[in-house]
Amino acid sequence: MTALYTWDVFSTLDGYGSYAEGADWGGYWSKQGPELLAHRAALFDTPQRMVFGATTFRETAEILSSGIDPNALDEWNVRTWRTPATVISSTLRDTLGWPDATIVSGDAVEIVARLKEESDVPLRSQASLSLNWALMAAGLVDRLQVTVFPVISGRTGTSPILRGAGDFDLELLGSRTLDGRTQELVYRPTPR
Repeated sequence: MTALYTWDVFSTLDGYGSYAEGADWGGYWSKQGPELLAHRAALFDTPQRMVFGATTFRETAEILSSGIDPNALDEWNVRTWRTPATVISSTLRDTLGWPDATIVSGDAVEIVARLKEESDVPLRSQASLSLNWALMAAGLVDRLQVTVFPVISGRTGTSPILRGAGDFDLELLGSRTLDGRTQELVYRPTPR
């Protein structure tokens, strides 16, 4: 049986995954609430394996291994840190303090296809835009989970989440509103 692969990404309404340095938005575009944070933590209640590209892994590991008091982190970040991870990179040589990370070099499509065949737990990737664009094009992304925050960041937005993704039909599998303002949309993508 093939493991389910979910690409999990945050976005503004206008499709940006982050904002320019110096923009005064705050984490989650200052729209996090207790329901969103509890839901994010619950996503890690069951065993799974994270899959990262080098840039997202580096950014995430730097934050989570920086010596910040774990009580200051959102619970889902703590749980992410405790989740085994596969990092696809030809440049990284160090797991940057991640407790259970493996760095694999090579063709991302081949690596993830093999992981899907061999894994006995679901696979989840957060952000890692260019990695997941390639995986979607190869038909390896089973679920696209987009959390849409109620902001438009046309002036300060960076990293359009779907800019390099190609063309896809999307079948809506689920949706929910969190804290009365943030939308989570889960799709099954099919390349066109």
